[in-house]
Amino acid sequence: MNSCKKAITAFIAAVMLLTLSPLTSFKTEAASVGESIVTYGKKFMGVPYVFGGTTPRGFDCSGFTQYIYKNAAGLSLPRTAEQQYKVGTSVSKSDLQPGDLIFYANTYKAGISHVGVYAGGNMVLNATSSQGIALVSMNNSYWGPKYAGAKRVIKEEVKPDWFTDVVKSETTYSAIKALTDKEVINGFEDYTFRPDAKVTRGQAAAIMNRVLGLKPEVMSHFKDVPKSYRFAYDIAAIREAGIINGFDDKTFRPEEEMTRNEMASIIQRAFELKMSQTAAASIGYSDIRADHWAYEGVVTMASIDKTGLFKGEKFYGTHNATREAFTVAIYNAMNAQ
Repeated sequence: MNSCKKAITAFIAAVMLLTLSPLTSFKTEAASVGESIVTYGKKFMGVPYVFGGTTPRGFDCSGFTQYIYKNAAGLSLPRTAEQQYKVGTSVSKSDLQPGDLIFYANTYKAGISHVGVYAGGNMVLNATSSQGIALVSMNNSYWGPKYAGAKRVIKEEVKPDWFTDVVKSETTYSAIKALTDKEVINGFEDYTFRPDAKVTRGQAAAIMNRVLGLKPEVMSHFKDVPKSYRFAYDIAAIREAGIINGFDDKTFRPEEEMTRNEMASIIQRAFELKMSQTAAASIGYSDIRADHWAYEGVVTMASIDKTGLFKGEKFYGTHNATREAFTVAIYNAMNAQ
């Protein structure tokens, strides 16, 4: 367990250096509307150019942009390139984003005469007469000199800088902030943390091992945890460390939700926390006795709590552990070292 202590100490040092700077990576970013339009449009690469074409059987330039905007994002564009150039907001080349409309002039006629969709990386998803729908460089020898401007039709989304379901004034904010910044526990693509969601045994193993960084010697031990299971590596490592054990029937039951009693016990073991007699005398939960198997873990969780989440006359150990409680318990354990 010395290696566990070293890993925990290093992790704590990193966490203690965190500041409350603007949040930059508290969740996995969902694809933007523009990126979704580009991804959808790429499915039609190679579809031939047909003058007046508006379907996957054949597209002209504005027929293509109109089609993918409508089907990928529910946005309606006028029919012709010239008409499309009159909508949206002008965008400079240096500020282009995927999904912006790119316009060309003086191709088959004078003035605005062609349109494509900026795909990122200096490339345009373009309906060409030679290749059909293709990715064409902004620096292409034919198209580059005919560039006439860009328009942004998609309204820019205002992305929240914090979870929409965790108030910054909450006492648990600092715990959630610290652990999500380090990606020990993550949020969701809809900008929520879901503090009241339950924690499964498999999730608990994965979260704990993001802190400890343990490596298992044997991957397959439990009959209900195949090597292909998403948390198999973490479950094996946590089991070998004696932090979360399985059951007599050789199962781990990774999808089973974890109780608060179980949470307290495994965190006490993982961080090698010792219950002090002072804590035992001062913590007076009415719903757990000194001879209960989880007593030391519960009293320890309460005595090191820096958020106030575990204050009260009862611990409610038989209730399922929530994401908020599990995050706070780990945060408290790290700061108790």
